[in-house]
Amino acid sequence: MALLLPSLLTRLPQLNLIAAIEILVLAFVIYQILYMVKAAGSIPLLLWITLLAALYYGSEFAGFETVQWLLGNLFPYLVFAMIVLFQTEIRRGLARIGRNPFGSPYSSFEARQVFEEILLAVSRLASQKTGALIVLERDTSLRTYSESGIPLQARLSYDLLVTIFQPRTPLHDGAVILRKDKIVAAACFLPLSVNPIWGTQLGTRHRAAVGITEETDAVAITVSEETGFISLAVSGSIELGISAERLAERLGEIFGHPLPPAAPVPARNPAGEESQLDPAAGRMTSRDRL
Repeated sequence: MALLLPSLLTRLPQLNLIAAIEILVLAFVIYQILYMVKAAGSIPLLLWITLLAALYYGSEFAGFETVQWLLGNLFPYLVFAMIVLFQTEIRRGLARIGRNPFGSPYSSFEARQVFEEILLAVSRLASQKTGALIVLERDTSLRTYSESGIPLQARLSYDLLVTIFQPRTPLHDGAVILRKDKIVAAACFLPLSVNPIWGTQLGTRHRAAVGITEETDAVAITVSEETGFISLAVSGSIELGISAERLAERLGEIFGHPLPPAAPVPARNPAGEESQLDPAAGRMTSRDRL
């Protein structure tokens, strides 16, 4: 036994620079695939695919030719089915892989200015129970969605945001899209989430907020006209009924520029509580629409 281990080690291929790079690349790819599967809630499907693969190689080893032939012809169609079923997750995952991990769309100074204007406007709209939907562009371009609205290309400000969402203004019925410190467009149409979970628990405005974050890496902030609740949607999930302080904290985490404690963050949220998709605390009605 003592002589067997050294003989096995001598038969292993030598680890060189190219082999080490290949191992790192494969590990990164496998990690990203597993991350996408987990984020999409597709772990049961992954287990079924693993089981079918094990059954295929087991039938090959056992000599079950009919089972092997059936599974061998089934796998190509299964790959196409996965691409069709999980096209949104695949697109979001590829966008995440291509994201610059060392940078942010904002500098520290820009982030503080932009976040403070947004927080002031959102707090005012929440106190008035004025419905609003604000989308912050990140790495994925939102040009397709901004072209569906009215182009503004205006400098972001508290006054302009509050004015846009006033009920009697022509631009209030839709989403506002922000790119850095610019309001790109208003009255924009966004895709609604097709996830059946949100269909019974959220109104149209909140489903649109989730929908745009399912399709892109954008961040969406909503204010309910029914309750004045502030909500934040990221990566296909939504936090309902959060406070302005919690919103400031989450924006800092997402964009990598936490606001300092001295920053003026208004605490105007009629909800007074926060929840992670609590139907009792954050249920929206059919009146809460774009």
